[in-house]
Amino acid sequence: QVQLVESGGGLVQPGGSLRLSCAASGFTFSNYDMSWYRQAPGKERELVARIAVDHENTNYADSVKGRFTISRDNVKSMVYLQMNSLKPGDTAVYYCKALALYATYWGQGTQVTVSS
Repeated sequence: QVQLVESGGGLVQPGGSLRLSCAASGFTFSNYDMSWYRQAPGKERELVARIAVDHENTNYADSVKGRFTISRDNVKSMVYLQMNSLKPGDTAVYYCKALALYATYWGQGTQVTVSS
């Protein structure tokens, strides 16, 4: 059974940090590009960050460049999103996504709220 389980969300003040984690199981994690997406109320889901299978290639949305860092551990089948200097505009549900040529999987999401 394929599972992507996000954790680490919560309420944080502007300027604070959070680290999101996504635990994968039920598929060959090392064969999949991994991404974090987010969806704010009333807005479309958007790509936040992506990391390729080789750990070397990463992409970030312009709005998070220099503040967020994506990483992965192929031994533990985990992907992480370190979020620093958080802003109210980062408030959203954050989703983990696994992508290969033949399959796409999504997690259930974790809420991140940035507010004073």
